[in-house]
Amino acid sequence: MNRPALTLALSTTGAVLVAVDGTVLTVAQPTLQRDLHAGFAQVQWTSTGYLIAVASLLVLAGRLGDRYGHRRVFALGTLGFGAACAGIGLAPGIGWVVALRIVQGVCGALLQPATLGMLRAAYPPDRLATAIAVRTSAIGASAAVGPVLGGALVTAFGWRAVFALQVLPALAVGALALVARPQRGPARTTAAPVRLDPLGAALLGTGLACLVHTLVALPGTGWTTSSVLGSAAAAVAFTAFAVHERRAVDPLVPADLVRSPAVAASLGVLVAASAALFGTVFLTGYFLQEVLALDPLAAGLRALPLPVAMVLAAPSAALLQRRCGPRRTTAAATVLLAAGVLVLSRLDEASGVLRTGAGFLLLGAGFGTVMVTATAVVVRQAAAAHAGVAGGLQQTAMNIGPALGVAAATTAAGLATGGVHAAGPTVGTALGTAIGPALTVLALVAAAGTALTPALPRRTDAEVPGPTEEVPLPADPAPEPAR
Repeated sequence: MNRPALTLALSTTGAVLVAVDGTVLTVAQPTLQRDLHAGFAQVQWTSTGYLIAVASLLVLAGRLGDRYGHRRVFALGTLGFGAACAGIGLAPGIGWVVALRIVQGVCGALLQPATLGMLRAAYPPDRLATAIAVRTSAIGASAAVGPVLGGALVTAFGWRAVFALQVLPALAVGALALVARPQRGPARTTAAPVRLDPLGAALLGTGLACLVHTLVALPGTGWTTSSVLGSAAAAVAFTAFAVHERRAVDPLVPADLVRSPAVAASLGVLVAASAALFGTVFLTGYFLQEVLALDPLAAGLRALPLPVAMVLAAPSAALLQRRCGPRRTTAAATVLLAAGVLVLSRLDEASGVLRTGAGFLLLGAGFGTVMVTATAVVVRQAAAAHAGVAGGLQQTAMNIGPALGVAAATTAAGLATGGVHAAGPTVGTALGTAIGPALTVLALVAAAGTALTPALPRRTDAEVPGPTEEVPLPADPAPEPAR
């Protein structure tokens, strides 16, 4: 196997491990709660703790990859991820599960930006979108297979089996990443070593942790004193981070990313698209089961066009981006996404397979294309020395967007039914009334992504960095000499 192909295999497998973990956990949580005699709030922290750990550390993890080598950081994260899965499978109580899920989140934060950083280093700019498309298709396939596989494992062997399943693949991929050394490019002798920014990382991590915790709590509690304080703390931390970054000699987020309208717009598109998608999937999932009275399997089959379309759209997106450019391709994709949300907003008690299938098909086609095009812009716009931070920013957007979308969906549904917020999923006739206005709000969120696309490059070759930035970095740069 040649080096780029091996890198693509490692990157794709790492991304799939994280994607499958999220889908199978959702299926396993009810059984986990019963077996460990845990409360609902405790079980929620198996997801919340993981999300906070991941979101708060992604950019720092990307910086570590730029500093010490993406493959090395990827191997560390993947091995830790597998070890944490093994620990969870043996955990004697819910406290251990929550603690190990946080550890797993830290390791997931290490490996996720590195999956994109490795691709940026291994593929030339004209082939990068194709590699990202393969990675996106694999994530879409895992979204389709994960719930079915998780359900089968939980039914046959119990909830511990879904974590045991991930141990061997994670350890094998991590070991392979350590053993198979990447081909080294010419050394860059003129560039200063990548330095860390501990204060900037702490400020950004604090802001993201407060923001994610607030967004995750909103669907169940609404705007309470705690959520207001959490939002205020996030705003203060983000403001302090911005002030620090302007003054820092070596900021956490490099200037070429901060000053790039294309990067900012792409991240905004990713947040908007993932918010629209996950908020819609959250509400329609309850609609299919509570209003249309479908069992979980039947509801899952109704939604199957979404991951199938995502798998098929990803390779097509790479081709469209080369022919039509990132701007037009991403704009068309966000329109498809908004159209899918609007189709699903018209669901009622008489809705059949055709309407739900058409809506989910449009969602998958739009989101799969956005994932490829916007991600390619973010990663390609960055210099090779900053590919890890670019990957961390992309992954952060993909973690913030879903939390924001679910919070917006439940709040809008609650307001549509006369409540201040949706205290848990709205059911029955109330949900039948609320889904139209709530999904209309999410369609507007997707349309906001469309409004950002004029800032994207018109042509693919417009994203390519200058010649001095294309020289590959050594895979594992030496530590900075002590001063």
